[in-house]
Amino acid sequence: MTWLITGGAGYIGSHVVKEMASREPVVVFDDLSTGRAERLPEGVPLVVGSVLDRELLDQVLAGRGVTGIVHIAGKKQVAESVERPLHYYRENVDGLRTLLEAAASAGVGRFLFSSSAAVYGMPDVDLVTEETPCRPLSPYGETKLAGEWMVAAAGRAHGMATASLRYFNVAGAASPELGDDGVFNLVPMVFERIMADESPRIFGDDYSTPDGTCVRDYVHVADIASAHAAAAHRLTRDPSAELVLNIGRGEGASVAEMIDIILDVTGRTGLPAVTEARRPGDPARVVASVDGIGKELDWSARHGIRTMIESAWAGWCLRHGRPAST
Repeated sequence: MTWLITGGAGYIGSHVVKEMASREPVVVFDDLSTGRAERLPEGVPLVVGSVLDRELLDQVLAGRGVTGIVHIAGKKQVAESVERPLHYYRENVDGLRTLLEAAASAGVGRFLFSSSAAVYGMPDVDLVTEETPCRPLSPYGETKLAGEWMVAAAGRAHGMATASLRYFNVAGAASPELGDDGVFNLVPMVFERIMADESPRIFGDDYSTPDGTCVRDYVHVADIASAHAAAAHRLTRDPSAELVLNIGRGEGASVAEMIDIILDVTGRTGLPAVTEARRPGDPARVVASVDGIGKELDWSARHGIRTMIESAWAGWCLRHGRPAST
């Protein structure tokens, strides 16, 4: 069994590679547009290329004896997807189609797709289950939902066991060198603000939540990786699997709560948050139901909020040459 992991040099992908490479052979396929080769464990082969390159995919799948694929590569910024929808559809949908065509041609029997809670849009429910109606609000979310449909259809047509994993809000790092390079999520955005001696921003404090700020389900990236390993194991032993599962903690934390913990962990409590106007399209509460993944994969998250923030802070400091005690 050899797994091809696309996007394996990125933030989430490198954690999945680290988890899965300790169990079985993996090959990483990444265009390095946002990934870094130095994230990869020693001895893990890297092929640099695009999932839109069918000829290269055919060569890699045959030459490496690939029997399963974990597809994490793709564009993932909501705002950018609104500005460049055709680019997102090309990279995320056409890229996935090309990869699935290559997989089917090569007789690959297992396909694991990196999806997102963005497929749900603004669900008005206490806990989001896999049966909650999907009404994505951005081209990014649309490409993920279309990807799920395509993966399931290809699996049924070509005899592939499939799973689509809907990530909720990912944070943290398994080790400092694998931390998130981006500044598009809450935790790194607050780090950027406080290290510039600027107060963190809260966009709206009048939502129908206990403290008025938005509530989200935050999950440690190491837990995301272990969920992938569990899903890969399920696909290996169950060739008829067709799964769609949430990955979260099943618990919500508000933006205000997260900022308070970040300020405490970083020692910057003298920079209290400031409240600004709501951002269009922000739902009050999005928290995963994790009953499905518990039942199907016997999996649950292990890390808490403070651990996520402490590990994310260590990684941020390493990349910016600052002591973590700052």
